[in-house]
Amino acid sequence: HGAFFGIGSVVAAELVAPEKKAGAIAMMFSGLTVANVVGVPLGTMIGQSAGWRVTFAGVAALGLIGLLGIAKLVPELPKPEGVRLRHELAAFKNVQVLLAMAMTVLGFGGVFAAITYIAPMMTHVAGFADGSVTWLLVLFGLGMVGGNLVGGKFADRALMPMLYVSLGGLATVLALFTVTAHNKVLAAITIALIGALGFATVPPLQKRVLDQAHGAPTLASAVNIGAFNLGNALSAWLGGLVIAAGMGYTAPNWVGVVLATGALVLAVLSAALERRAVARSAVIAGGAPAEQRAAIDH
Repeated sequence: HGAFFGIGSVVAAELVAPEKKAGAIAMMFSGLTVANVVGVPLGTMIGQSAGWRVTFAGVAALGLIGLLGIAKLVPELPKPEGVRLRHELAAFKNVQVLLAMAMTVLGFGGVFAAITYIAPMMTHVAGFADGSVTWLLVLFGLGMVGGNLVGGKFADRALMPMLYVSLGGLATVLALFTVTAHNKVLAAITIALIGALGFATVPPLQKRVLDQAHGAPTLASAVNIGAFNLGNALSAWLGGLVIAAGMGYTAPNWVGVVLATGALVLAVLSAALERRAVARSAVIAGGAPAEQRAAIDH
């Protein structure tokens, strides 16, 4: 999973013009979002009617079709000259790469702090029947599809502002979910918004990593996919802790608020550091006196 989406991000970005890279990444990730809308309920239905082995056989068959499609339709890209493993590893010395990955962990963690516990939250708090959870997850998936595509479109225009809006919006909606979870209609709307705002961060975060690790992006891109999964695991664990502590089924939403807000703070910090670096480079390039350069450094 990590290897596929990591390399796929690099390939998708290389196939288009520089100003369309985030949109291309979003288009590739739209397969993931559509799979959540169609594949999850379909796989569940097949498993219930024909057994889980048939579901896994279907997954294997789809994987083979995907492999043949890639081999036939995706053009061969030239291998980067002079790039070795040490160049790929060197990307992790870049503070901006590490900040982008930390944003990925926290931002996506905010999404799944709530969604991991959506079943008990909706059945015990909102009053939905157990069978309603499936279509509620479909709403979440539809939000993912829309947010992913919108995030890719606007990230090509203004990447960091897109991150500010999506992460800030995600933190706000998660806070509201502690209230809207008590109403069926409002809860359903909020679930779709969480999916939209959460996945609106995916294309800009992935492109941010590619931009900062531009010399050797493949390993950094793949590790950033791992960061998404790390965020899932971290938030699920923290959400379980607050429920076990007796804080109620809506408490994981506050965990999500903290994580998403942390990601937003890191985004602001990353942008500030980048502006400082650009200003320092401009001064040095302009031949500023040593005293002025020292002042910028401090």
